[in-house]
Amino acid sequence: MRKFLDRLYKNQSLVYKYFLYFLAVFVIVFLFPRGGKFKYEFQKGKPWQYDNFYAPFDFSIKKSEAEINSEKEKIRATSVDYYNYDAEIVKEVDSVIQAEIVQVFDDTSYSNLDRAHFQQVAREILAELYTNGILSKVGRPGNKSSLYLVKNNEAKKLQFKSVYTLSDVGRVVENILVNQQLSEFEPAFQQLFFNSVKPNLSFNEDLSKKELETEFSKISYTLGNVDEGKLIIAKGEVVEEEDLRVLESLKNEYESKLWGQNNQYFVVIGYAVLVAMVLTMLFLFLKKYRREVFLDNTKITFIVVNILLMVFATTVIVKYNEGLVFVVPLCILPLILKTFFDARLGLFVHVLTVLILGFVVPNSFEYIFLQTLAGIVTILSVSELYKRANLFISVGQITLVYIIGYFAFHMIHEGNLDNIQWIVFGFFLLNGMITLFVQPLIYIFEKIFGLVSDVSLLELSDTNSKLLKELSDRAPGTFHHSLQVANLAEAAANEIGANAMLVRVGALYHDIGKMNNPTYFTENQTTNVNPHDDLDPVESARIIIDHVIQGIEIARKNNVPDRVIDFLRTHHGTSLVYYFYRKQEKLHKETGEALDIEEFRYPGPPPFSRETAILMMADSVEAASKSLKDPTFSGIHNFVEKIVDGQISENQFLNANITFKEIETIKKVLKQKLINIYHLRVEYPE
Repeated sequence: MRKFLDRLYKNQSLVYKYFLYFLAVFVIVFLFPRGGKFKYEFQKGKPWQYDNFYAPFDFSIKKSEAEINSEKEKIRATSVDYYNYDAEIVKEVDSVIQAEIVQVFDDTSYSNLDRAHFQQVAREILAELYTNGILSKVGRPGNKSSLYLVKNNEAKKLQFKSVYTLSDVGRVVENILVNQQLSEFEPAFQQLFFNSVKPNLSFNEDLSKKELETEFSKISYTLGNVDEGKLIIAKGEVVEEEDLRVLESLKNEYESKLWGQNNQYFVVIGYAVLVAMVLTMLFLFLKKYRREVFLDNTKITFIVVNILLMVFATTVIVKYNEGLVFVVPLCILPLILKTFFDARLGLFVHVLTVLILGFVVPNSFEYIFLQTLAGIVTILSVSELYKRANLFISVGQITLVYIIGYFAFHMIHEGNLDNIQWIVFGFFLLNGMITLFVQPLIYIFEKIFGLVSDVSLLELSDTNSKLLKELSDRAPGTFHHSLQVANLAEAAANEIGANAMLVRVGALYHDIGKMNNPTYFTENQTTNVNPHDDLDPVESARIIIDHVIQGIEIARKNNVPDRVIDFLRTHHGTSLVYYFYRKQEKLHKETGEALDIEEFRYPGPPPFSRETAILMMADSVEAASKSLKDPTFSGIHNFVEKIVDGQISENQFLNANITFKEIETIKKVLKQKLINIYHLRVEYPE
């Protein structure tokens, strides 16, 4: 057990990678939609590329969602609504009018016989108005001709024209008074009924809804059946509208049957195997071509988390509304990975993510084609992301690729430009707008995963920052030296295609440890007094070497990223403090004591990247160039060759991913820069 735990502890980094791998596979498969996958790919307007296809079983041809909704709208428009007849309101209005009519006609000129006649006429008007009831003016729908009148627990179908509204009251009163030859009393009757009549028909929502649902239930969701063995489409035949409808119906039926109780486990295992293969390609790529990323669990976690975020966002959108699938800003993935790593890794991960999403999205061929193309454009167009204009230009190009691709696929499917869904262009524009939020997302990832982007490097390169300002105040000579090294290193990095911004920042901070004892370094000595004259060589070497350790401590206190601190660790590698070593060697020859060479060696490690190797060469060349008394072309050439070749012979670049050809290029840049610094002219023969 103990041996097992020891092995586990020693290989914990590898164990974590296995854990991350299986966790990613599980999460992605869990996010996949629950259903099988139809084994044939087809698109409208494209030829059927497989053999003659016969129906594998009986199935129904499904109506489209648009057709079903259209039928429902027709039913809704012609449906008959139910209205309740309230008899109590009729009695209430009758009693009010009978009481009011006595007051209206209380003049002594009217006899009791006249009043009785007026009451009889009023009842006749009420009987006419409330025969089928009265609707309020807003109660009558303008597009329906009939209704069901629920009266005495019976429903009777009527035409809407046989039901009055409040606006009809005046007309009914006028007609009856004319028939009774009482037109002279019309104003009084009009006023009486205008103040007293109330609507007594109310909409019965429950009965109307049930009636509508009953009519909906009669809708057929199919257009017919296809019998088993019937030819659906022949090889090479173009998929037309009717063929597409049949194939879509078969696909839905097939996938629903495939996801059954007995075979769902096989479907899940199939998904898991395919996803595992994709992620295996990712890990193999990192192990073979990006080993420094593979060995860093934080960076691997960062890459996997970004893949999972994109899969999660896409699956959620597809489940909500698959028409919005292009709203997901998938090109954020290569943007972020290129910012923190490199273009090749960004594109590789993007393509693998698109392959995974091919199982989730509809029309997977179109999706994979457009997203792959957009990812390539992203990688090719984005450079120096810290410049806002570059990001806007890149997003514009990505959006343009989507739009042109949509036009092309639409022409292939439809054969014309009719029926273009213009809202899709809105989705593409929304995708581009969301992609612009990559900047704050990069900042969040920097804080969570401790990575550093070009945006942060740009901030760190500001010579007015607190730490560099302190360096210029306390050690002005070192600060000037750092600026010169930064210029040399940046020029060399640009020449060989390394990260010039990273090299420049590393050069600006590489000697911040000298702030603690600035006068012990020659570039900061303004007088002829050298404090090393009073120290033995071992003590002097210790002070010189300690500037590396102290620089790392200062950088950590000021939250300088580890990626920049790497330059502080490696800019002297494991080289010797040669001047004091030779001085101590002379003393030991006189005394005969043994010499411990390790006391004069920097702790290292040696450079482990092209950028750190460039800084070592630029730093050594710039520092030593101050000793050139009479610089010439040949002198500078031999001087640079001697220093860099000495570093090569000491195996300082064995761990750096740099070639001899690149080293030769760096030498040329350093020589040219030194010639420019010393303002040397071409030497003419005498």
